[in-house]
Amino acid sequence: MFKYSLVGYDGSHSSQQAFRFAVELARLTKGRLRVVSALQVVEGGADTTSLVMTDTSSQRVVELKAELQSLAADADTLVDLEVLHGSPGDVLIGQVHAHNIDHIVIGHTERGALARWLVGSVSDDILARSHVPVTVVR
Repeated sequence: MFKYSLVGYDGSHSSQQAFRFAVELARLTKGRLRVVSALQVVEGGADTTSLVMTDTSSQRVVELKAELQSLAADADTLVDLEVLHGSPGDVLIGQVHAHNIDHIVIGHTERGALARWLVGSVSDDILARSHVPVTVVR
């Protein structure tokens, strides 16, 4: 069964549902979770981007720890948390290889065809590129 599951987390309702599902699965299998939040900086010079990334990451980790604890009281014993910068799909796929992830859990947000074309779908990207099982929570 799954021993180390990855959860893509952005604070949305669908990612909260994915996190809750993954927590229940980890409890049942005596596994662990790696929760990753991907921050994507889209504009700015190199100096500005570097400063924003540093400040945003440390603050976001503090906020996420509290948020995850409110969703699952035992989150601190089950979860490894990291905030990374980059495209969510690239960040999550990179985590699979870097941390021996054997399962990915992601939420799915319903978007119209135009929105999917403009910004893409992280769940579609992960499903297309992952070499480990993926659970999409709706």
